[in-house]
Amino acid sequence: MGNDDYEQFQLSLLQSWQLRQGSGQDFEIVHVATRQQRLITALAINGPRPRGYLAGLLWPENSETRALESLRVSVHIVSRQVPGLLVNDGPVLSLSPYLSVDLQRVRAEILEISQVGVNGNAASCVRKLRDAELLPGWYDDWVLFEQGRLRQDRLHALLLIARESLRRGDFEVAVEASQAAQELEPLYESAVRLLVQAERQRGNNASALRAFEMFQAQLKKDIGLEPSEDLRRLIADLVMLPAVRD
Repeated sequence: MGNDDYEQFQLSLLQSWQLRQGSGQDFEIVHVATRQQRLITALAINGPRPRGYLAGLLWPENSETRALESLRVSVHIVSRQVPGLLVNDGPVLSLSPYLSVDLQRVRAEILEISQVGVNGNAASCVRKLRDAELLPGWYDDWVLFEQGRLRQDRLHALLLIARESLRRGDFEVAVEASQAAQELEPLYESAVRLLVQAERQRGNNASALRAFEMFQAQLKKDIGLEPSEDLRRLIADLVMLPAVRD
């Protein structure tokens, strides 16, 4: 019996929260209240967890007794509204094995890039990573932690794609990947260095110089520093720059 014969679930955590339920190609959006969204999200991110862990994570300001009661109510509501989504296994809660989560797919792609490089369409990978923002507008401490962790993972994957694309001579993808990395961390010099190199390789000296000058101005404004000597050397023939003093 294939998975299409079972009720399945699709959970989106990137860009916005959405749960869909169905089978085969026929899926419909399931509307879930915010409190229940948080429970489903915690399990989707962390995997199976004891009730005590979830109660403390989701209701840290409450007493243990009250937090466990809030969890019990949320579990009851989710089980009633979306039968089959929660696996209620005594003290441990988990989600259906027939749930797919977009966050986990992106994490799998990031892991593959870090281990073996880009397989397939590098430009498509860049677009996926650029748009893979986790639950914007959620400010729970545990969500903020995961947002920061995913942002760093996306940054490193984009830098790997940019470097690999430069080596292959795919300068357009190298530009897109390094620009996406700089969007995540505007003052990350490695991204700017790759961007300048890629622009110069495809003959866009003006774009390379503009990228450097914008980075230089932002760096000076935000933390009062100048770009490194290595970065300055990349555009030294395009403009006369004063030497950096220690």
